[in-house]
Amino acid sequence: MRQVQTNQAPAAIGPYSQGIIVNNMFFSSGQIPLTPTGELVSGGIKEQTVQVFKNLQAVLAEAGASLDTVVKATVFIKNMDDFAELNEIYGEFFAGHKPARSTVEVARLPKDVLVEIEVIALVK
Repeated sequence: MRQVQTNQAPAAIGPYSQGIIVNNMFFSSGQIPLTPTGELVSGGIKEQTVQVFKNLQAVLAEAGASLDTVVKATVFIKNMDDFAELNEIYGEFFAGHKPARSTVEVARLPKDVLVEIEVIALVK
């Protein structure tokens, strides 16, 4: 196993890594809408989802993967009423490639954000 760490995404805010590579698979920790410096992105679900994808792209790149190699995404959303807006942004980042996905409404997320996403990807 190899830990993945990049300064292009926010540092872990607990005792975990940004992601782990096992053989040719990358498993990300959940990414929330923090900037690489740890500041919470202001705005609603669209703005927060964009930042989450920027963070995912950074850790995927560090792992030798990309959004194009994601095989499974898990989306945690605070309010399912935001699903259509989240899905719009999600579709922009996964325009041609459609990985498997689960979306779950949760009572609360770290730092009271609106969305958290984790992925599993194939390392090139």
